[in-house]
Amino acid sequence: MSAERAMKEGLDLATRSQIAMLATVDADGYPNTRAMIRMENDGLKTIWFSTNTSSRKIGHLTANPRACVYFVDFEKWMGLMLVGEVEILRDAESRKRLWRKGYERYYPNGVDDPDYTVLRFTARRGRYYHALTRVDFEL
Repeated sequence: MSAERAMKEGLDLATRSQIAMLATVDADGYPNTRAMIRMENDGLKTIWFSTNTSSRKIGHLTANPRACVYFVDFEKWMGLMLVGEVEILRDAESRKRLWRKGYERYYPNGVDDPDYTVLRFTARRGRYYHALTRVDFEL
């Protein structure tokens, strides 16, 4: 499989996936992985998430912005790993971009709630897996 085809199939997987696994590195150098709602993506290069400012991942990412995002389709035995860095964004434009109706449940002060934060993951490289085939690619 060519890198171009792997990137195309990987993009399809990322775009239809509601959940992504986000791995950060803690203060002791160990990976910490959690399920996140994929809010938006700009191709494979940029994945957007929102989270609580008070979450542990914010501390991890402040100390070390390196991260990994993984998408999986268990039925089709497909996986996509993206490796890159995360930016922690608290600007009004980013917050409004990802704000969704119903978030007031988690952020009672609305889009300006101090516990509401946006994460922008920027991928450097990826690995696509399907049917016992692995393809690495650069972004």
